[in-house]
Amino acid sequence: MDYQFQKMPEEKVFKDPVHKYIHVRDQLIWDLIKTKEFQRLRRIKQLGTLYLSFSSAEHSRFTHSLGVYEIVRRMIEQFQGREAWSDDYRPLALCAALLHDLGHGPFSHCFEKIFNTDHEAYTQGIIIGDTEVNQVLRRVHDGFPKEVADVINKTHENKLIVSMISSQIDADRMDYLQRDAYFTGVSYGSFDMERILRLMRPTKDEVVIKESGMHAVEDYLMSRYQMYWQVYFHPVSRGGEVLLNKCFKRVKVLQEQGYTFNKVPDKLLPFFESSDVSVLDYLKLDETVLFYYLQEWMDESDEILSDLARRFVNRDLFKYIPFDGASITIDELTELFIQAGIDTEYYLICDSFSDLPYDYNRPGSLSNRKPIHLLTRNQKIKEISSQSVIINSITGVQRKDYKLYYPKEMILNIKDPEIKGAIINLLNELE
Repeated sequence: MDYQFQKMPEEKVFKDPVHKYIHVRDQLIWDLIKTKEFQRLRRIKQLGTLYLSFSSAEHSRFTHSLGVYEIVRRMIEQFQGREAWSDDYRPLALCAALLHDLGHGPFSHCFEKIFNTDHEAYTQGIIIGDTEVNQVLRRVHDGFPKEVADVINKTHENKLIVSMISSQIDADRMDYLQRDAYFTGVSYGSFDMERILRLMRPTKDEVVIKESGMHAVEDYLMSRYQMYWQVYFHPVSRGGEVLLNKCFKRVKVLQEQGYTFNKVPDKLLPFFESSDVSVLDYLKLDETVLFYYLQEWMDESDEILSDLARRFVNRDLFKYIPFDGASITIDELTELFIQAGIDTEYYLICDSFSDLPYDYNRPGSLSNRKPIHLLTRNQKIKEISSQSVIINSITGVQRKDYKLYYPKEMILNIKDPEIKGAIINLLNELE
């Protein structure tokens, strides 16, 4: 039997709080799980700095990746025997699902913003590069790693498989919404995945949902909306990202200035010196490495770096207040902070974020997303917002929010009463 279809002598299972059990029956999948690149995901938190606001949010990209694999495995079981699905593509779909987050760095999306990296590009680089993952995939055939990378890059000719892993209703989102809700202890991410899976149908270009499953999809999209605003955009977690961002920015500035570190951050040097870091250097980083550096930086002679590192490690976060983004207020505060001797580059930060819960490429829309389609009883395909009042009400609606972060105790310790009073008055006006 071909390696890609080879079954294991005995099924392996992972106990999982979201899916109960994750079943591994294919030798190919088991061999990929055992690679060092996939095992590295155990050392990458799924939610970055969110543990600072939700104390139990300590789960990893490893468990999420297994969860996405399991959902795709169940999708395939549902698709078998249907005209648009061929089991020849089963290994490709399962591998792409398992490996879709392989290139995430420590602190995930926060890391990408700091070092201007792209986890999807590194995922593809790991898959097609000189890695254990690549060696396993090449046992199928030499071109198989490129096929898997193309699915993750959304350029593979099989659009159905791409939509299973990356679309507005895909295995990735269905896992992380439920998993993140479970580990943060909230109920927002709950939706009827069993019904959605049962009513999924494969077509040549995408997964569609039978129209009788429309209300389950409504629930799914509203769960996503609530998770973003109640969990992912939590201002405390954002404050952690702000601190982390400024901490690494300070390290980069000091490195460029020729500062002598007590502990040279050798594994970070490639990221400071080049915008094209090799896959090998990239894989050397995980969160245990960054936490080690952060704790070392607490003892540096540079007061700003030492303070920022201490704040992050010990969760001494900046205070935050709502902010409308008005530049005139920022300009006034910046001037007052400078007069007080507070470095505004590191201690006065306006952070903004936005979300678009559902949209698609339509006249007048700036979105290039593909819509969620329903399959009607007479086998016609209809875009879901044309059938759902609830989804229509959120289609194309982008919500934005701003927060201003600053160190409250520094303000209170300003010696000049006039400057101190002016800053406090401005901040109180914003609140």
